[in-house]
Amino acid sequence: MKKLISVILVLVMALALTACAGTSNIKNMTMGTGGTAGTYYAYGGVLGNQIKTAAGINVNVVSTDGSKANILGIHSGNYQLGTVQSDVMAYAAAGTRSFEKEGKIDSFRVIGGLYAEAVQLITMDSSIKSVADLKGKKVSIGASGSGVYFNAVDILAAAGLSESDIQAQYQSFGDSADALKDGKIDAAFIVAGAPTPAITELCMASSASLVPIDGDIATALMNSSPYYTSYVIPAGTYKGQETDVTTVTVKATLIVNTSASEEDVYNITKAIFDNISTISANHAKGAELSLENATSGMTAPFHKGAAKYFAEKNITVESK
Repeated sequence: MKKLISVILVLVMALALTACAGTSNIKNMTMGTGGTAGTYYAYGGVLGNQIKTAAGINVNVVSTDGSKANILGIHSGNYQLGTVQSDVMAYAAAGTRSFEKEGKIDSFRVIGGLYAEAVQLITMDSSIKSVADLKGKKVSIGASGSGVYFNAVDILAAAGLSESDIQAQYQSFGDSADALKDGKIDAAFIVAGAPTPAITELCMASSASLVPIDGDIATALMNSSPYYTSYVIPAGTYKGQETDVTTVTVKATLIVNTSASEEDVYNITKAIFDNISTISANHAKGAELSLENATSGMTAPFHKGAAKYFAEKNITVESK
């Protein structure tokens, strides 16, 4: 009997160890995105589901304060993946602007570019028809030090204005939309893929309009900062938008912690770019996924796992 009990105990312990080993082999990653009213959060959820389905990696998608928070979250080890603006990624890699205090950050690598992030200047004041008309107005320019903040400062400068020429307000996407609706501000800069939920909701409930960022202002901006490109928001993107609106854009980019394995990052990259049609069916911005868009205009090195995938598609990218 004692011998039988010993055998049973050994078997129980072996099964327990096997179960534990199986649990430890399940890959889990956390992805930092953005506010729930922006594109990052919803699109991140779609990417997370696709990565889980095609790569077998569980992705916990969390709402954050956006690009800088995601880079710092990856740097601290709280996140393994993050969606960021290409310009903010450049600041982090160089240790400039919003990362002057932290200095250069080298703990992340690029997986690929995702879609254009349009700089959308939205107003309910019919007298505001250009960036120059913002002088003296109450304008939300994003959280201080955020990607949106620096986009707004760059655009104001290209128009010959400074932060002191406006009554600057420092608000999130959702708060900006609410403040516009309540008449507390005159205009707001929102940087996100169009259509942006916060703007869609605002246009559905009121007579809001987009202000173009084009002509000499756009030219001056792109000459001084090459990560900006021209972009057209098609007519009908928002309720009441009867004509195309030209603006400028940066690129939403997926980044990963340097500690992620080459195999995992290869599988994540493949899960996304081999399944563009599936992602497009679940989110409109998926239509902008392409190998060219994924690999052009990047301001930081790619992860070796992503580079391996793109090499199989005969595309060479800088990796580290």
